[in-house]
Amino acid sequence: MRPPYPVDIVPLLPDFLGRRRAKLTFALRRAEELGLDRPSFTWAINLGYRGERGGGPEPGDLMSAYGTIPGRWLPMAAAARGAGLAEERGGRWYLTGKGRELAREMRDAARAHYATLAPIPKDELALLARLLDRAFESGVKASEPRERMHTPFAIAYRAGDDPPDGSFAQLDAAIYGLWQVRDDCHFAAWRASRLGGPELEVLTRVWRREAEDPTALAELLPHQRAEDVDASLARLRERGLIAPGVLRATDEGAETRQRIEDETDRLFFTPWPDEVGAKGAWIAERLGAVNAALS
Repeated sequence: MRPPYPVDIVPLLPDFLGRRRAKLTFALRRAEELGLDRPSFTWAINLGYRGERGGGPEPGDLMSAYGTIPGRWLPMAAAARGAGLAEERGGRWYLTGKGRELAREMRDAARAHYATLAPIPKDELALLARLLDRAFESGVKASEPRERMHTPFAIAYRAGDDPPDGSFAQLDAAIYGLWQVRDDCHFAAWRASRLGGPELEVLTRVWRREAEDPTALAELLPHQRAEDVDASLARLRERGLIAPGVLRATDEGAETRQRIEDETDRLFFTPWPDEVGAKGAWIAERLGAVNAALS
């Protein structure tokens, strides 16, 4: 599709992912049975989306691309291993047979839960699911971005079993997949601007005026050490992207950050079929209604 892009859809994607399992009790029950806290249980489930390649410590995989604290995920990995769900081989982490069975149980429980949901009329939900699934399929096949770290997670998420056409499960798989594709588009966009992940997040928070001083900024970034936040601020000021003495993006900094956003949108939306893009306003309106109904 061509600009203008339906950017109003973008914030609705993570909003959906944060709501669609809010009333699903399976994870809480099984985590308690396994003696795991919720983050460790979720870590094990997400490890399953790495597929046969497993998960590694590189930024963007088991470590956040925006973090600076090495091994922040290791306590969760240790808990999952202690519960017999995961194992480490050759520096990479994989689900065990028990872990794979848990992942199957989680998928089945989620699909059973989704079958009970009717946030909007059935015909509208079916059309929304089909449109966004077409957008996802087109994004997967696109020639850009060349490097893909998160898109394969979306393929593994489906576990070789596409959900029923027009179902809530299809909507879920499409939106999860689109968010992984957008991650890869965003990675490509900010790397082209010669920024590291931690620097990019610091610039983003400053650009959005989310903090008034370095202490408040560091509190927004628990996956970065305070000294690393200060170092990023110093480098960004050296490049003229953040003003001296205050937490404000310079004109160049704002233009750089906006350029990253624009390039992310270009990579993300360009592969969408024109007929899907033409329904962009309808998609945003209906997806917003779905999210509201899931709260």
